[in-house]
Amino acid sequence: MPGLLLDLKQGITAVPGVAKEEGVAQLKMPDGSTIELPVLLDSNGAKFVDIRKLQPSTGICTFDPGFTSTAACESSITYIDGNKGVLLYRGYPIEELASKGDFYDSAFLLLHGELPDRQEKIAFEHDLKMHTLVNEHLMQFYRGFRHDAHPMAIMTGVVGALSAFYPEVAEIRNPQQQLRACYRLIAKMPTLAAMAYKTSIGQPIIYPKNDLTYAENFLHMMFAVPSERYEVDPELARALEIVFILHLDHEQNASTSTVRTAGSSQANPFACVASGIAALWGPAHGGANEAVLKMLEEIQDMGGIAVIPQVLERARDRIDPFRLMGFGHRVYKTFDPRAKLMAEVTRTVLKKLDQEDPLLDIALELERVALEDPYFKSRNLYPNVDFYSGIVLRAMGIPVSMYTVLFAMARTVGWVAQWKEMVSEPQNRISRPRQIYTGNLRRKFVADVERQPSGKIAVNGRSSGEHVRSSLLSRMVSTHARTALT
Repeated sequence: MPGLLLDLKQGITAVPGVAKEEGVAQLKMPDGSTIELPVLLDSNGAKFVDIRKLQPSTGICTFDPGFTSTAACESSITYIDGNKGVLLYRGYPIEELASKGDFYDSAFLLLHGELPDRQEKIAFEHDLKMHTLVNEHLMQFYRGFRHDAHPMAIMTGVVGALSAFYPEVAEIRNPQQQLRACYRLIAKMPTLAAMAYKTSIGQPIIYPKNDLTYAENFLHMMFAVPSERYEVDPELARALEIVFILHLDHEQNASTSTVRTAGSSQANPFACVASGIAALWGPAHGGANEAVLKMLEEIQDMGGIAVIPQVLERARDRIDPFRLMGFGHRVYKTFDPRAKLMAEVTRTVLKKLDQEDPLLDIALELERVALEDPYFKSRNLYPNVDFYSGIVLRAMGIPVSMYTVLFAMARTVGWVAQWKEMVSEPQNRISRPRQIYTGNLRRKFVADVERQPSGKIAVNGRSSGEHVRSSLLSRMVSTHARTALT
């Protein structure tokens, strides 16, 4: 059978801000016929073949697991050039926004498309701070979780539950409600995150203080206790603010795509962000800096700084299962632009705190040796933002279980900006990916007494009734209770 042949005709650079149609791609079908598909250009001139009419007109679909070669939306929020190490928020380099601006500059920019002037910034900061408190009844949710529940499990539940307190967010076509929901989510995330942490360690919940900045307020709610006065260190707060800015948005990654997918069904923004938190919780997405710390602990157990040469040798060995975490990036083929600034922040924080921590010593030596190693340099395996952020958060006393929570706090700005952009479009379509079905077709139903064992579960010689009872118990009782029963 003939294959599918694609002839892409040359186009020209597109007008910024517009997905311009320029030329066509000719696709030769298996039956020998040809179909022409429009070619779209983005602001940087990158070409995209518009296949929206392919399936309706031919019955043929494309296959792209992970959507790594598919643009699912048009967006003017964030731009990445992985080959050149470029990350732009609305056209502004991330390095300039993080080093010269503050959290409110970047949050306003992502939401509204432009940087605020002085008066707009004051009004924006005030509006956010008017939403930092959460309903007292929501606090009851925290008492329902196990004392050692992972903070991300708590966040997934309570963020989605916010919609129960603000039913008006169902009006997703109302611009005022859209913006108010975005402000609420950005403002309440530090409060909810700090509450999750305090609950997990059994300490009293600390209320927000609106005379503090975004990062200062979070540190206050994390580490203050009612019985003592707590002063937020401005240098540490600034370091944390930079961490937040660097993580606000990153194009259509797994969690952002999840938020957009949920939003395409016209779900309320609280539910959409809760779905993003769930996606971010996956270790392949939001757990990278946590993986760095686990790697450093593994190196420490192996012998510490003295074994770094052996560690790097293992990392070079493709057969060895050991992986050097925090080096290289799926998107960036050169130095991660966020990592350069994070490296500076890391040194500032470590100098400020002057801590003795063997893991931090290992991290700095590993960075030094790897940056001089020809193998890693030739493959552009530089330390990425996750390598440095894990070190900074550890030095600041933030527990590993909270790393992904902080990631979610920052990324909420990007999530709501992406959601707002999507629901503001004149035409929205619900996400409905196709599949390549590889299962059985048209099997005949047979009564259970006539069936052969499937072999899919272990019955262990128990009767049907005992097996059902065991299954029910496993759903009804906790792990500790099951252990007690046995």
